[in-house]
Amino acid sequence: MASVTLDLSSASPARPAPVNLSGLTRTELQAALVASGLTPPDKARMRASQLWRWIHHFGVTDFAAMTDVAKDLRSGLAEHFTLARPEVVERQISKDGSRKWLIRTAPGIEIETVYIPDVGRAGALCVSSQVGCTLNCTFCHTGTQPLVRNLTAAEIIAQVQVARDDLEEWPSPREERRLSNVVFMGMGEPLYNLENVAAAIDIIADGEGIAISRRRITVSTSGVVPEIPRAGALTQAMLAISLHATNDELRNTLVPLNKRYPIAELLDAIRAYPGLSNARRVTFEYVMLKGINDSPEEARRLVQLMKGIPAKINLIPFNPWPGAPYECSDWATIERFASILNRGGYASPIRTPRGRDILAACGQLKSESEKVRASVRRAQAPAA
Repeated sequence: MASVTLDLSSASPARPAPVNLSGLTRTELQAALVASGLTPPDKARMRASQLWRWIHHFGVTDFAAMTDVAKDLRSGLAEHFTLARPEVVERQISKDGSRKWLIRTAPGIEIETVYIPDVGRAGALCVSSQVGCTLNCTFCHTGTQPLVRNLTAAEIIAQVQVARDDLEEWPSPREERRLSNVVFMGMGEPLYNLENVAAAIDIIADGEGIAISRRRITVSTSGVVPEIPRAGALTQAMLAISLHATNDELRNTLVPLNKRYPIAELLDAIRAYPGLSNARRVTFEYVMLKGINDSPEEARRLVQLMKGIPAKINLIPFNPWPGAPYECSDWATIERFASILNRGGYASPIRTPRGRDILAACGQLKSESEKVRASVRRAQAPAA
């Protein structure tokens, strides 16, 4: 049988996926419009502002909906760019009104995002910054999922957009909004993805778009000490610290990152956080673990640690997950702990567990995607 050779020399190369304008900062949006040839440089700022309001104030996903943009330009935008939302793989609603979405932004890239009503001014969206996590905090379900990769700014913004879609909050409301706060407390360590987190916050806080004030945006870290002051300078967001222990020995176990950045270094970095004051207090998060960190002595040591730092301390009842090695402290124990902190001069609200029935509470997030070794992927790939 004669062999046949296919000549593919004239085949067109695969066209790259269109850029999603939803994840671009204003500066990046201007540059993308100029690079596409659709907008001359002297018109780029005006055109970018026009598109910005359609994308982030009105929440449109189709260029055709931009009624004050010329039809030929709308056609060109659709050819070069996209506004598509990622796939919502699963949507769950808790009996307490919390909502959780499993969002797939690319093959094998899945993240969980949670909306919690009655938090902040109206309701808070807990967003993820990474797929998986490297920190291995022993009380956190996300820590059992290996890191896959950082999320892009577009993937972070997409979480806000998906929530706004589901809550029917377009155009972006100024009053009576249900989504009033954003907290970077989902999957991952935000300060290990600071550039993308900062870009996303710039978009979220922009007054002509989503318009959530930086004082209603909180970035939580387990203690990446060198990045804490820089995070304040880049984001001007509120700071939260995942603390959970008052001594290095225990914190080394609960938050292994402490072995690299012990408590004393962490507190020094917090004191250097730009804008820290009684009006902009740092929030310390302290998960209550039965028989581990919940004694009156621990509460008194915590008061001593906080001296000189404008702070409040959120006490978080431990939220169980399958295979968890801890139990939640008894309610009476948590209340006694809180009263000691209050007498020491620190507000110490006890966070009401929300979304436990759908594994949407603090420390329970974990997507279905796991890091797969390249060798396994190759073995699973169909033969050429």
